[in-house]
Amino acid sequence: MRRKILGCFLIAVVTVSFLTGCGKRENNAAAASGESITQSSDGESIQHSEGQESIEEAASEVKTEKEEEDSGMSTEQEMEIPILKDAVMNTMGCRVGCAATASELEDEKVWEIITTHFNALTIGNELKPDAMVGYSCTVCPGTEEAELNGETIIVPKLDYSRAEKMLDKVLAWNQENPENKILVRGHVLVWHAQTPEWFFHEDYDKNKDYVEKGTMDKRLEWYIRTMLTHFTGEDSKYKDLFYGWDVVNEAVSDGGGYRTDTQNPNEALSEDRHGSNSSWWHIYQSNEYIINAFIYANKYAPESLELYYNDYNECERVKMESIVELLTELKAKEGAPGVGTRISGMGMQGHYNMTYPGMDRVELAIKTYGEIVGNVQITEFDIKASDGYDGSEEAKEKEYAKQATRYRVLYMIMKNQNNQPDIHMTGITFWGTVDHYSWLQSHSNVGGGNTGNLNQCPLLFDENYEPKPAFYVFAGEQK
Repeated sequence: MRRKILGCFLIAVVTVSFLTGCGKRENNAAAASGESITQSSDGESIQHSEGQESIEEAASEVKTEKEEEDSGMSTEQEMEIPILKDAVMNTMGCRVGCAATASELEDEKVWEIITTHFNALTIGNELKPDAMVGYSCTVCPGTEEAELNGETIIVPKLDYSRAEKMLDKVLAWNQENPENKILVRGHVLVWHAQTPEWFFHEDYDKNKDYVEKGTMDKRLEWYIRTMLTHFTGEDSKYKDLFYGWDVVNEAVSDGGGYRTDTQNPNEALSEDRHGSNSSWWHIYQSNEYIINAFIYANKYAPESLELYYNDYNECERVKMESIVELLTELKAKEGAPGVGTRISGMGMQGHYNMTYPGMDRVELAIKTYGEIVGNVQITEFDIKASDGYDGSEEAKEKEYAKQATRYRVLYMIMKNQNNQPDIHMTGITFWGTVDHYSWLQSHSNVGGGNTGNLNQCPLLFDENYEPKPAFYVFAGEQK
């Protein structure tokens, strides 16, 4: 299906200064700026690939307002919008996805965008641990018996209804449109955040003691087995719907090493859902729970299901070193199901801003992770607005032009790296569809805008559900 619009978008070339610098997702990650194109902020020189496009070449592809006017194209001329997924497949040979929550899927204009332009969908919240217990984060919603490896254990009751409502809609679409299917990325099995604190305590009561490691291992295996069996098992109606799953999310610290139970000294471990501190670490005091999670995922996931580690600030030098250590260990411990780990790729979240990370850092990250695990995906792609952007109509034109150029350079890097031996960019997922639903509109403590006035414009479609100049970076020009 092709939608039509009136007019055309004007994209202005912006200076190279917008392509370098630094921005962080967490408050305690210090910003860096002034990064050059060929040297990282820590002084590392980066060797660019032979034949790589230059910044000037990338910027020259962006049409200026004058060029658009000189083309003689009327603003009243009817334009045919290219199909995003077709263009990305032709250019990169990979899927292109978006994230959506339950409420977004109820918006028929969003659903039209998804079914027209994307062939992959990440369930934004409804497969996270708190959603699976019906958002009963203060008190366990009830328990039942379960068998695990010949032993009866007590487990919390799960509520699949929110996720299933979304998946049923996708499944129905796929059945009606077999040549235009949408596949799903599961997000996420193990995460320090949005996991109820009571899950880590005796009798699932956060006022009681933490369980010991052996008990937590059983709970971890049971949860991973239950989720993967229910949604991807042989008897599941959704078994052919999922292409991959984030097994562990954000377990590495911005400052290097692993996320601990004292990551944020001002955050109590007794909080119902953590923002920074990890109760997984509190019990294990090591990365053992991460290793075990990939062992259990390998044990219960079908062989075709891709298994990922996923993280943000993934281009930061210190954090990248720790992620590399983790990926290397996971690869070294790979083995048969029930015996070893299995990891299919690295999920680079891609929560960037107008200036950071520089192209050298993105290039190095893709190259480094790809050499270890082979497959790399951008899993939560968006770009935070420039400092001082006020969301006014006058500011939008300039901001949209900056955004388009920023996305163009990042996409250029992905294409270049995807052409390198043994590195496979297997997917690009944008963290949303239309600007007004973006998480950046409401979150300030983890990098969002928190203005309430639509002062963020991170995605490919605007608040009128129309494609922005950045859309054409990936989809190609209008016809």
